[in-house]
Amino acid sequence: MNLNDRTKPRKPRILPPSSSSSSSSETLTPIPKMARKSILKSTVVTVLCVFGLYGLSTTFFNPINPYHSRLDLSLPLDSSSKSLSLLSTDSGENLSKFSRNFGPVKVYMYDLPRKFTYGVIESYAVARGGLEKVPVDDVSSLKYPGHQHSGEWYLFSDLIREDRGRRYVVRVSDPEEADLFYVSFFSSLSLVVNPIRPANGEGAGTGYSDEEMQESLMEWLEQQEYWKRNNGRDHVFICQDPNALHLIVDRVKNGVLLVSDFGRLRSDTASLVKDVILPYAHRIKSYSGEIGVENRKSLLFFMGNRYRKEGGKIRDLLFQILEQEEDVIIKHGAQSRESRRMASQGMHSSKFCLHPAGDTPSACRLFDAIVSLCVPVIVSDQIELPFEDVIDYRKIAIFVDSTSAVKPGFLVKNLRKITRERILEYQREMQEVTRYFEYEDTNGTVSEIWRQVSMKLPLIKLMINRDKRLVKREMTEPDCSCLCSNQSEIRTFL
Repeated sequence: MNLNDRTKPRKPRILPPSSSSSSSSETLTPIPKMARKSILKSTVVTVLCVFGLYGLSTTFFNPINPYHSRLDLSLPLDSSSKSLSLLSTDSGENLSKFSRNFGPVKVYMYDLPRKFTYGVIESYAVARGGLEKVPVDDVSSLKYPGHQHSGEWYLFSDLIREDRGRRYVVRVSDPEEADLFYVSFFSSLSLVVNPIRPANGEGAGTGYSDEEMQESLMEWLEQQEYWKRNNGRDHVFICQDPNALHLIVDRVKNGVLLVSDFGRLRSDTASLVKDVILPYAHRIKSYSGEIGVENRKSLLFFMGNRYRKEGGKIRDLLFQILEQEEDVIIKHGAQSRESRRMASQGMHSSKFCLHPAGDTPSACRLFDAIVSLCVPVIVSDQIELPFEDVIDYRKIAIFVDSTSAVKPGFLVKNLRKITRERILEYQREMQEVTRYFEYEDTNGTVSEIWRQVSMKLPLIKLMINRDKRLVKREMTEPDCSCLCSNQSEIRTFL
């Protein structure tokens, strides 16, 4: 036989039908390919449908809730391979850790010496001529002065409330239980008090000193066991004014800083990774009317200091090109009760509100505009905004780079092109997020700040454990400035 013949494919041999009529149903005729594929496809579809229905019914009747306080004990145990089982644990420790990870963060608020909290309010009132006797007998009679950096008061008063309930953080009385430590020094108010002298002019040069308060706070902290334990990484400070804690900020930079922006802070001191951006407290009344443009006759409104430092120099340029424009109201004005009244009226009756950078990238007028449903026009190239993980600011504000903004006619020309329907969309979106900028709302700013703080805990734990294997060394540049973990190397354990 030819070898080539052996390699040729053989045709299938079809057997003849049996001569017996009784066995005709067993004829060995091969199943066509199309029929086999059809049967196989039907079988696969059937199996997939069964599994799909099973999975759907299981999910519906026994949903897995990631926020449940414990794992579902009905999950199967693999007795033959304990290490692969979700429930493989020796003492239930993993379950308690799982529960804690999804529970509220435990915060211990230091019982600071009085001078750092109520004492700052008293010093402010004395300098303004509002108190004759200090300390007062009843601290509830003290009134924290309203200003744009009053977030420190709202956080403090929230933690001392007895009826605050369970939120993103809970206050604990035992520091051993705490995940985080809150340092409630009224640093922004202290900065305001510093230059004030008694109203009668007496005692000039012997008044309040913010610098001395900062040093005194640092001395007190450095004596605390829990500050020394983790180099302050699990401590939270509020320094909302850009200059608050300026004297000691390098010594507390390991902690979580609650700030308005990073305009006065170096990259090795603060960052979005470890710190939280806070909104200023708005200084004008929230708009109580419905959305619409009929009662908003002005195109663009701004009222504030014309002359600022650094990035705020753009304000003067904007004044020069806008103050002669039709339907544009742009006024120079300092903080005062009358200025706030005029600003409230102007924002409530304008379609757009200008937000140029001040001495730092942000300013309170942005949040005044949002609660006024006046579409913010942000001209600040390096601004950081609060709560950006839940708020898409493109839906509530217009961003313009500073180079384009100072071109004559650019702003007004483009703002006039925005349709009524688009303005209404901006206003509807602002209505949805207004609560995030209301400090007095129980589900507003304070709650959101604590949520942001609680999200930092995993990073804090990471850095604390990392510190335990590192030793300090001198470096010309930070190796990881965003985490403030510079000047370190591997620690040797022998």
